[in-house]
Amino acid sequence: MTPRSCPTLRPRKQSSTTPEFRSRTWKGLNASTGTCSASPRPRTGSPSPSTTCGFADLAELDEALARWADDDGTQVIMLTGGLHGYFIAHADLADVTALTHGTTAGPYGPDAWDRALRRIAAIPQPVIAAVNGQAWGGGLELALGCLMRVASEAAHFRFPEVAAGAIPGAGGTQRLPRLIGLPQAARLILGGGLVTAGHALDLGLVDAVLPEPGFLDAALEWAGPFAAQPRHSLFAAKRALVSGTQLRLDQGLALEQDLFRAALASSETRAMSARAHPR
Repeated sequence: MTPRSCPTLRPRKQSSTTPEFRSRTWKGLNASTGTCSASPRPRTGSPSPSTTCGFADLAELDEALARWADDDGTQVIMLTGGLHGYFIAHADLADVTALTHGTTAGPYGPDAWDRALRRIAAIPQPVIAAVNGQAWGGGLELALGCLMRVASEAAHFRFPEVAAGAIPGAGGTQRLPRLIGLPQAARLILGGGLVTAGHALDLGLVDAVLPEPGFLDAALEWAGPFAAQPRHSLFAAKRALVSGTQLRLDQGLALEQDLFRAALASSETRAMSARAHPR
């Protein structure tokens, strides 16, 4: 993905089968209604898709996520690339260069990354990264901020920052060891080696590797069972997982119990129970 070309994919309806998805445009990708097309087609007046991601792009993503969070029709959000072979190649080097001189290249600073990634965690919808190519540096950090990740066979991952005299600055040193363990994360961050899709699956960095031909359709099918779940319990389970794992165990268990009771007492669950057990 480049955050200049990212659709959010959303089901029109819930069903017991794979739900239909429609796309929403963000910075240059205009995907068709229905099963989303991965072909980047810039809209009039929109910037063309790019392989990098800047502070301004992340600020715009943060605003888009805030809008989609309140959309009653959005169950699951999937971020994917708008250019063949790229998720996000890396952060915008103009932004990085400006930081080395103690300035910024525009009105936004590096905290734009933190705000967008925190938004991904905080919104009720699960966010899935569909990595369709290169995801280095900031691109890998954006994928790590998502709840789940699927990769095409052509995807590859790398943290090149240490070799360039820096360190990952958008959560990579914190999220990666929590996902795959400290020793493996240290090897990838300190060594800067390239990780193929298959190796990423072995490490637990991604949840599935899907064929490159028809990757987006396959990613949508993979995400379908999550999007088909009841909205209130899907959102509650995400909150328990994401918020609870940031707490002490006793606090996480208390949060789980609160969410469990609220789900059982909801009108949606009562209606589902009545349908399943008619008198």
